Amino acid sequence: MYVPAHFAAPDDAVAQLLAAPGAVELVSSTAAGLTATTMPVLHDPVAGTLTGHLARNNPQWQDTQGDVLVIVRGPDAYVSPSWYATKAEHGRVVPTWDYVVAHVHGALVVHEDPDWLAAHVTRLTAAHEGHRAEPWAVTDAPARFVAGQLRAIVGVEVRISRVEAKWKLSQNRPAADVDGVVAGLRADGEHATAAAVQAVRPGERG
Repeated sequence: MYVPAHFAAPDDAVAQLLAAPGAVELVSSTAAGLTATTMPVLHDPVAGTLTGHLARNNPQWQDTQGDVLVIVRGPDAYVSPSWYATKAEHGRVVPTWDYVVAHVHGALVVHEDPDWLAAHVTRLTAAHEGHRAEPWAVTDAPARFVAGQLRAIVGVEVRISRVEAKWKLSQNRPAADVDGVVAGLRADGEHATAAAVQAVRPGERG
């Protein structure tokens, strides 16, 4: 990934992106070419892993050759040049896109053990249900039904070897332009991206 110095991500880039668990793109090389699957994952910063699961009928877990790439995305949005204060000064502005992304590289390990799978889906479910007033739990479903569902998936663990991350959030623009970007994003309803732009301003982090 091309990362100019002013768009360098914080050291805890992956931890930040996965603080609120979401779906990622698992990309791998196979004998037939590249393939990808969207899947929710959990990050273990101590173990240095991402864990998820694939449908057993999905050939990616068997066909992957070599290391894999996991694309983890944060907020992103279009940035209009009309938001820049410098548009009125000299007009030498163009549209762009602000975004947060990490490319996570690592070895893929497959898990078919029912106990591993049960523990994984329990943790994954808790991560997404824990904030609800009446959270659903895996144990709410009949045990035989759950066992059948577990037989239909395989676990995948990415053992992280390196991370390339980019926080492209208007850091290369003058302060007045950044003010305009934050205001414009908020007006467009892109509140998550506006917050991200605001967060990387000098004096905001730390």
